[in-house]
Amino acid sequence: MIGIDVLEPGLQTTVQDRGRPGHARFGVSAAGAADPLALDLGNRLVGNPPEAAAVEMTLLGGSFRFEAPAVVALAGADMGAEADGLPFPPFASRRIGAGAIVRCGAAAKGARCYLAVAGGIDTPPWLGSRSTHLPSRLGGLEGRALRRGDRLPIGALPAADPGVSSAAGGPPPMILRDRELLAPSRTIRVTAGAHAPRFDAETLRLFETAEFTVSATSDRMGLRLDGATLPARGSGRMPSEGMPLGAIQVPPDGAPILLFVDHQTTGGYPVIAAVIAADLWRVGQLRPGARLRFEPVTMETARALQLAQRQRLRSPDLLAADSAGPGA
Repeated sequence: MIGIDVLEPGLQTTVQDRGRPGHARFGVSAAGAADPLALDLGNRLVGNPPEAAAVEMTLLGGSFRFEAPAVVALAGADMGAEADGLPFPPFASRRIGAGAIVRCGAAAKGARCYLAVAGGIDTPPWLGSRSTHLPSRLGGLEGRALRRGDRLPIGALPAADPGVSSAAGGPPPMILRDRELLAPSRTIRVTAGAHAPRFDAETLRLFETAEFTVSATSDRMGLRLDGATLPARGSGRMPSEGMPLGAIQVPPDGAPILLFVDHQTTGGYPVIAAVIAADLWRVGQLRPGARLRFEPVTMETARALQLAQRQRLRSPDLLAADSAGPGA
């Protein structure tokens, strides 16, 4: 099976797909891409199905050598990437030849970039997913971040393109046309948390108006937020119960924690709010030091925003042929 050689791994680079939902009752969080929108767009640019696995790079990207001709795409934060010395911008796909090297640097803005390849990263699935879950050291490549000298297998070209052979290099180069999908915003929209009544009106107003900063101790398990203190009534503790992705817990010290893709499945702190599905990709691009605010919305608005995002991802105008790009 053809593959990709990891020349330099970057800061924290892992194999990720859409994750493995449905196993929380066994203590297994879904994991998956921190920026699901970028992963989806990367897969679409190379003609993969949405569930295909890609390489997730965090803050500092890696360098990768391709054993055989391939179609690859970058999606997410701009890491000043090059493909065989030529600029390789995000949200574009490229045809590259055997022995080609894709090099990524530091993210100028945002936090994560995805390297997608036609056929997907074909590491062994675990519980139906190839996503790396770092806390349990399962999934991906041996359950860990990539290292220099690793080799990632590439799967067969997508069945959606039966007329395209490996020798032809896969589907043609594409670019993202609908850039409004990626409109920057420091506002993260949330719905009311299950335990919002445990916070008084003044604290809830503070949560809605204060600016928070992502702590340097944040990771894929959760983002610790510095800023306003949000005391809950009583001790701030409660019996442990199930915790969903995007829940914003408030421990006794009043400093909120946004539970993220590798989060624990249970918790004993009250949840003041939860990030809506349509904005989870924005959380995945928050880097230490980033500032953000929260905007409460209704469940009806959250559902409408998620539906609108899905419809735009299915639009025939989402992508366009990149006739001017290298390898076209």
